[in-house]
Amino acid sequence: MSTITPQVLLRAYAAGIFPMAESAEDSALYWVEPEERGIIPLDGLVISRSLRKRVRHADFEVTVDRDFPAVIAACAEKRPERRSTWINSRIVALYTQLHRLGCCHSVECWRDGQLAGGLYGVRIGGVFFGESMFSRATDASKVALVHLVARLNCGGFRLLDAQFINPHLERLGAISIPRAAYQEQMEPLLGLEADFAAFRGDRDPDAVLRWAAGGQSSGSPSFLT
Repeated sequence: MSTITPQVLLRAYAAGIFPMAESAEDSALYWVEPEERGIIPLDGLVISRSLRKRVRHADFEVTVDRDFPAVIAACAEKRPERRSTWINSRIVALYTQLHRLGCCHSVECWRDGQLAGGLYGVRIGGVFFGESMFSRATDASKVALVHLVARLNCGGFRLLDAQFINPHLERLGAISIPRAAYQEQMEPLLGLEADFAAFRGDRDPDAVLRWAAGGQSSGSPSFLT
């Protein structure tokens, strides 16, 4: 693969493709453009009773962009249930550069001063492209996702890209749509002015849950039609 810069990476996302590695040990990257694209409707996040309770009880301190390097490093870790990872050193370097440019963000969940879970992704216009998430404590990544969706709804985002679907994401409301439908929905949103910093309610569970359910935008038309 030719040299990839942060600017090339952003153009790739705008074209509907993204890079992955075969493994953490493999320095090569390849472009991915799924036939079926996973998305999480911003008005369709499924929050179970137990997850709602966890958010309400503020089991974790939730922050944004406090420690992006730690989040992407944790997402790249091998675990018993995942013995290989697609995040190699080139991925880490590229997305860290994007973070420094203000185009890539992390959501962190902390417990007793320790990083318990989180996620990271890329934003362009009104689209947030979710990259990876991890948990070191029960439901930590789910709580991070709830806070992310609240933030996206509050900030005027219109699409949350999940790339691929798995059972974990399906239980949270993720669906698959054909590549052409994804492109049709995504492209007009790239120039939308959305504000990732608009949400100030991470310490207010009621605000988090309200915005995660759609907030004041709950009556807006769905992009799934």
